[in-house]
Amino acid sequence: MVPCLLVGALIGRWRPQWITPLATPLVRYGVPVSLMGLLLHGGLNRSLLLMALLSVTAIGLMLVLLRGCRFITDALAMPDQQLASCIGNTAYFGIPAALALLPAEALPVSIGYDVGATLLAWGLGPLWLHQSNHHGHGDHWRALASHLMASPATRGLIGALIVMATPWHDVISAGLWLPSRVVIVLALAVVGMRLGSIAARARATSPSGLHAPLVCKLLLFPLLMLLICLPLPLSLLAKKALVLQAAAPTAISVLLMAESEQCDPSASAQLILRSTLIALVSVPLWSFVLNRLF
Repeated sequence: MVPCLLVGALIGRWRPQWITPLATPLVRYGVPVSLMGLLLHGGLNRSLLLMALLSVTAIGLMLVLLRGCRFITDALAMPDQQLASCIGNTAYFGIPAALALLPAEALPVSIGYDVGATLLAWGLGPLWLHQSNHHGHGDHWRALASHLMASPATRGLIGALIVMATPWHDVISAGLWLPSRVVIVLALAVVGMRLGSIAARARATSPSGLHAPLVCKLLLFPLLMLLICLPLPLSLLAKKALVLQAAAPTAISVLLMAESEQCDPSASAQLILRSTLIALVSVPLWSFVLNRLF
């Protein structure tokens, strides 16, 4: 993971014009096909919908706590910081991390979490950032559908469902297994490119008051997910996968939403950069704790 992020960061920092031609085909075609192959190998079942519901529940509960608790709100007054405290980069960091730290059977859990988080993030995020939405109601739902369909997890899931309906799914699954693992790891280079570009843009500004959202995203939110999972009749593997997805760093989509709603993007950019760097250590630590706990 680290070499891919470093190589991508160097490209994004010194050759930002390379980001689009390199990242676009990988994200648009490579990652969905890779996730399709991994899903076919790991298996698909009805629990994927439950995982999406759990991610929506955890994120929604965290946002309610951040908005309603006066002690927390004083430290996290800005709506973009509240979103950054619970919406993680599951597609390009959480899923590769799960592949590195958990068996392949955990992938449907991770993808279910990503689908639910993507739906809630783009459905509620713009409204959370700016209560008086400038767009019409129909435009809002069209934008939500567009962002959901643009998620590699959604495309990979649809592709896997189509392949499973054919008599050749076993052959296709076997053929995609090795390339799938290679492509999903290379997707980390895309994250590195974005981080390198963000670092180059934001190096002149260093917003204060970022410690609270970092602690919330990398420590408190995974802890909340763990508390939600403990009493539920889920497999130990599913509980580990859900907590690791919750421990993923702040999503780049938070920056995109802040820019689209004309909010100051500097804090979001710094949170993405710092949380990703810290998550390289904190996510393996969460995996270690979960292995000792379960």
